[in-house]
This record gives sequence, structure tokens and C-alpha cells, in this order.
Amino acid sequence: MSPERPVTLTIAGSDSGGGAGIQADLKTFASIGVHGTSAITCVTSQNPVEVRSIQAMKPEVLRDQIEAVFDELQPAAVKTGMLYSAKLIEVVVECLSERNCPLVVDPVMVATSGARLLKPAAIRILKEQLLPRATLVTPNLEEAALLAKRRHIPKSVEEMGEIALQLRTEFNCPVLVKGGHLESEPDATDVLIEGEEKLLLRAPLIDTDSTHGTGCTYAAAIAAYLALGCELQDAVRMGKVFTTEAITQNYRAGSHGHLNHFWEE
Repeated sequence: MSPERPVTLTIAGSDSGGGAGIQADLKTFASIGVHGTSAITCVTSQNPVEVRSIQAMKPEVLRDQIEAVFDELQPAAVKTGMLYSAKLIEVVVECLSERNCPLVVDPVMVATSGARLLKPAAIRILKEQLLPRATLVTPNLEEAALLAKRRHIPKSVEEMGEIALQLRTEFNCPVLVKGGHLESEPDATDVLIEGEEKLLLRAPLIDTDSTHGTGCTYAAAIAAYLALGCELQDAVRMGKVFTTEAITQNYRAGSHGHLNHFWEE
């Protein structure tokens, strides 16, 4: 008998540079040992420096991709990344409404280069329809501030905890606020709020430019560990370790640093 692997589905955009999005997610899934499947929301023309153009999938094409995967492969967990428009988010919500599996939502809004990856009109649909279904939402500092309608991004771990609790209460789902860019901390500190409990996750802050795709990788790793049957806090802890090592053991390609998703090999 061949060994069986759980299936994990990523619903996200494609990154032609290979560092983020679908490409990062599938590499993460393969490294952790789950069978990776995908539903592409957008094709982006990008590299580690810039996003040049975005072509969104037709909603019916996205629906067909998701349903084709579920009909034959039955994912044990789902991760969403770049969803881009209200219509695409509505398709995701409809497709997942009758499927009972863990859902990790990485609320991709703005690229590191500054490019908008989520249309303003889609934010309301994301907040009203998708986040309440999530097993976990994983905003970075800027995304957390946008979701909470705050003028300023969190400047301390205490503020991260406050905003995480606000989002947990508003959307009724666990929240992981990622603080890798928090200048006031010597470590890369994230805050997880599950229920009323606050969990701090710390790792050494690595001085490197090889961080493109970090958010995608972190969320994908958590989804993969959930598919393997881990409890949420354990999945987050293991996802933190996986992502930290992928950054630490980065490699160079095309004059840029890249995460090493296969650091264990």
C-alpha cells in the first residue's frame, strides 16, 4: 500500500517570481509532507522588487478549480491568500460554506512593494463573510490596522495584543498578528489570541532581505500542520519554527535572497 497524505488547498494568486503566493504555498506543503492543491485567483506579473500587472480569474473559473479539488481530493485544510475582489471572495465563501475543514485566512492586502492586492470594495466582504468562517486569520501589522480601522499600525507587543483581541471579538475567530517588522522589539514576536488567552511566539530577528513570501509561507505551514491533525496552537508554533528556519537558511537566486522552503533536507 502506498502511504497516504492529507490534502491541503491554497486559494491564492500566482507569483511569477516564485517567491510568494501559490508557489510559496505549494513548496511549503511539499516540504511539510502534505499533498498540495491550488485554486488560482489571479495571475500576477511580479518579481521580488515589484508587481507589474494583475489579471484576475473569472469567478466561474475560480469556482471550477475549488470544486474540482473538493470533488476528488477532499482537502483536510484550506489556506487563502490573495483574493483581490469582492466577487472572488464571494465564490470562496460559497464554495466553503458546506465544507467543514480548517480555514486559515492570510488577508493579503498590500504587497511589500506597495501594490494593492485587495480592492477596497472587497475589504467589507472579506470582513463580513470570510473572516467569521476562519479557523485563524493571520494579518501582519499593516493588515491588522486596516482590518481594525485604526490610523496607526501597532508599535508594541501590547498594542498587537489589543488589536488582536479587538479582531478576535469582532470576527469571532482566532487571530495571529505577526510582528516581524515591529521596530521596538529585538525579536520577531507574534501574538495569538484564541478565546481570551494570549500566546506570544518569539524567534530571533534575522537581519536579511530574504523575506519575500514570508506571510504566505507562515499561513501555508499552519494550514499544513492543521491538515496533519495538529491543534491550532501547536500548528502555529510549528509554523513559526518552519518559517523562521526558511528565512535563516535562505539562498540566493537571480541576485535576490529567497526563502528556503526545503531547509530540512
